[in-house]
Amino acid sequence: MKRPVAVFDIDGTVYRSCLLATLMKELVARELIPKTSSASFEGLMHEDLHASDHARLMKKAVRAFAQHAKGLSYGDVADVAGELIEREQKNVFRYTRDLIKELKEEGHFLLAISHSPKFIVDGFAYELGFDKSYGIFYETGAASRFTGEIEDEHIIMNKASVLARALEKENLSLNGSVGVGGWESDVSMLDMVEDGIAFNPDSRLYRHAKSKLWKIVVERKDVIYEL
Repeated sequence: MKRPVAVFDIDGTVYRSCLLATLMKELVARELIPKTSSASFEGLMHEDLHASDHARLMKKAVRAFAQHAKGLSYGDVADVAGELIEREQKNVFRYTRDLIKELKEEGHFLLAISHSPKFIVDGFAYELGFDKSYGIFYETGAASRFTGEIEDEHIIMNKASVLARALEKENLSLNGSVGVGGWESDVSMLDMVEDGIAFNPDSRLYRHAKSKLWKIVVERKDVIYEL
């Protein structure tokens, strides 16, 4: 019997920040990436948080990280990511944390889709109990150093395509399925599931969720409420 899927965005939906941005800041703090190189990235991420076109700016951030990480040792960056996973795994929203536990107990297959690097998404999602996770795969070349290229970017940047691939690969069902996201870029993914939940949504997702009669949940500090 096929298991129903429960698919979650991670950045700003489960994790209270963005794994990509947190990793970038830590690499700068450890002088693996120079501060001068990070200034434009930080400006981009600040713009992203206030953007009306989140998908476009997130794509720019993903590509910017690829260029900043070019030439770095995968092992060095992965070690930093591992320490961040340990440090940040409890920096999550209470609503989505509890929903993950509830859906897991009900037998859902827990799927995480993020536009942060796969090597940090996988570990972070595993600690939260996810069965499978997808993230950006940054290519490595000689001596396991990042090349500045991204593998299968056209697929991973489209969350509906990622979900469709997971459904086939893991033999999952959309019957009884649940999806949780917070950005307009999550719309295509949420449109596929039976029960879409807009969590702390941006304005475009909010309007779409209202038109679809999805549940809209907001968490501020220690208060959780539905709109």
